[in-house]
Amino acid sequence: MNGVKGQLAWLVNALCLGLALSYGLSASAQQPPLAVIVASGSTTRPQSRTDANSQAAHRELITKAHAGIIDVYFIGDSITRRWGALDYPELLANWNRNFHGWNAADFGWGGDRTENMLWRLEHGEFEGVHPKVIAIQAGTNNLGDMPGDQAQIDLITAGIKALINSCRAKAPAATIVVTGVFLRSDKPQYNIVINGINHELAALADGKQIRFVNINHVLADANGQLAKDKSVDGLHLSASAYQLWADALKPIFTELLGPPAAVDHAPPPTGDPAARKG
Repeated sequence: MNGVKGQLAWLVNALCLGLALSYGLSASAQQPPLAVIVASGSTTRPQSRTDANSQAAHRELITKAHAGIIDVYFIGDSITRRWGALDYPELLANWNRNFHGWNAADFGWGGDRTENMLWRLEHGEFEGVHPKVIAIQAGTNNLGDMPGDQAQIDLITAGIKALINSCRAKAPAATIVVTGVFLRSDKPQYNIVINGINHELAALADGKQIRFVNINHVLADANGQLAKDKSVDGLHLSASAYQLWADALKPIFTELLGPPAAVDHAPPPTGDPAARKG
């Protein structure tokens, strides 16, 4: 019964999006003018992460790109990173159970926004890689930067669209699978914006070269937020939620790649360089 209530709450929130946006969500006089935000190109202009740990991870991911065969290339933030990371062994085991034999490689990095992923794609992490499928998960780290209105929805969608375009330019024959931005319960005020982004992302999909996956209806609680048993902190997914995500992706992978092979040739997994210190 709770699952049904969650799905209904999620649907009501999504349907109320247009009405909420028409009145404005959280725009403030202290926010920069929209023209300034648009002119900055903040979500679509590649930008590097300058901290030492991100730079170390970037170098490792460049090496990873050349360390095996990659048929499925995952790009994303910490939600993607944790799934295939050495420092999250339970989630890595789930990754292996679901994707072994498809030569899937995880190129997620924690804290990344769309502009940071664009920079990584342009600076070596896609060099020499020829995937058949590219799985994109992005956008949640851009949510706190701008007022929660239609302009924010459009700008974050533009950032994800820029990722699609970058991947398309680098691998024109690949099928791109975009996962919708996941619901939040740590900051539930973001969820109307998230629903708006996902509505726009769904419109980008053609069902062939660009696919769209949105599992928020099975992640939602009775209030339309990310359910407690589907998350460890209101933002990052639990193992059971990762399985639901895998269940949505695997039929697409099977359609495009066939059943998984007995032997996998993907690069070995990497982890957080800081986790290995001390």
